[in-house]
Amino acid sequence: MADEARVLVGVVVAAHGIRGELRIQSYCEEPADIAAYGPVSDQTGKRSWTVKVSGLVRGNLVARLDGVADRNAADALRGVRLYVPKSALPATADGEWYHADLVGLVARGVDGTDYGTVLAVEDFGGGTLLELSRGPDGKPFLVPFTLAAVPVVDVGGGTVTVDPPEGLLAAATPPADADGKNDTVRTTREGSLRRGRKER
Repeated sequence: MADEARVLVGVVVAAHGIRGELRIQSYCEEPADIAAYGPVSDQTGKRSWTVKVSGLVRGNLVARLDGVADRNAADALRGVRLYVPKSALPATADGEWYHADLVGLVARGVDGTDYGTVLAVEDFGGGTLLELSRGPDGKPFLVPFTLAAVPVVDVGGGTVTVDPPEGLLAAATPPADADGKNDTVRTTREGSLRRGRKER
């Protein structure tokens, strides 16, 4: 698995109780699906576990990882990031991408401007945004992930084509459409396994 593309599906938040259960923040569209894609592995790919979900507490899953039998073993896993092979995930529909597919793509303007790369996919409550590494001042900036602002996503070619809305690069926040709403993509949970689709 170490040589295969992997996707982050969650992180161990803390031990839960005294019998080895853990609280896990899931990055899956459906949180309990963290157990649906086969064994998860750590950052190194050298340790792996099957996951059995037993509940939900304070927005985190309560789950068992096989071989973790007491609180000490559970505590030792705090902060461990959990991955699955990309090949284990459901296929995306046309015009839909996993956030992990977008991070690292080269961003080019429709006019040829070099905007660096996609650093992250963010959603602060007003719609999905791509964080690009190079604005006019050389610093990262955010662009709405819409058909107008990101007209082309070519994961296979490793690029996104960007057409920032007028005034965006001079303003702190994306401009609204004429109806007062930002033309944003539909998404679900935060995290690298979330899928997003640009609105038409």
